[in-house]
Amino acid sequence: MANDAPYVFAVGIMGNLVSFCCFLAPVPTFYRVCKKKTTEGFQSLPYVAALFTSMLWIFYAYIKTGEILLITINAFGCFIETVYLVIYITYCPRKARFFTFKMIFLFNVGVIFLVVLLTHVLAKERTARIELLGWICVVLSTSVFAAPLSIIKVVIRTKSVEFMPITLSLLLTVSAIMWMAYGILLRDIYVTLPNFVGITFGTIQIVLYFIYRKHKPGKDEKLPEEKDNATNEENANTTVSSENHAANSGGFVDIEIGEKKEVKKVEEAQKKPDHTENKTREASSQLQHN
Repeated sequence: MANDAPYVFAVGIMGNLVSFCCFLAPVPTFYRVCKKKTTEGFQSLPYVAALFTSMLWIFYAYIKTGEILLITINAFGCFIETVYLVIYITYCPRKARFFTFKMIFLFNVGVIFLVVLLTHVLAKERTARIELLGWICVVLSTSVFAAPLSIIKVVIRTKSVEFMPITLSLLLTVSAIMWMAYGILLRDIYVTLPNFVGITFGTIQIVLYFIYRKHKPGKDEKLPEEKDNATNEENANTTVSSENHAANSGGFVDIEIGEKKEVKKVEEAQKKPDHTENKTREASSQLQHN
């Protein structure tokens, strides 16, 4: 087999190491989530997608047989992405938790089951099965690699790389280079093609970084998601402040004010007859005096 060659195995090991670092990149984010006990408004979809692609490539390596290096890194990917999702589900709001469960059920259960079913029903022979599953992996992995298009658009619009971490972009590009080289050496087009797309998008991000790295963003140059989160946080703070005020007051302030108003009205009502009575007495005294 082609992957028995030492240099092919060495390239695969390097791909494993770089991908290992990429999988660990979100650790500081989730450490902060655990520390603050809040997900701070970020989304779970990238982690659901990463878990999905890792499961898909494990199935591909299992069907093809002999692809131990694909299995090792994607098995670790399944483990670490599951840990991330458990942490996210623990600390995210109820609405986000429901959305995450729905996406996990849709992709990591429903689509994976559909892929397994299709590969066994539509392709009876092993070669045809590998080909069908390989193209499924190419299409789905390419769509995941195309995800950076949104951040590229933001960088061009704001002329700022504030929202594009260059370290992660470099790691992902190097990882794609390693795995593309591994696919070429194995003559495996299904491993080669999606990583070629990854190299393309990674290179664009690096070029944009060097073009805009000296540009300082203005105060209003934020991602639309950040603006929405800021507005939501402000509204939430206002609501929480109002609720805290009501909770601390226990409603007694309004009752007290109402009672005082009623007391004042009663006092005024009592004073008015007294005032009229005083005037009547004064008039009677004047008549008597006259």
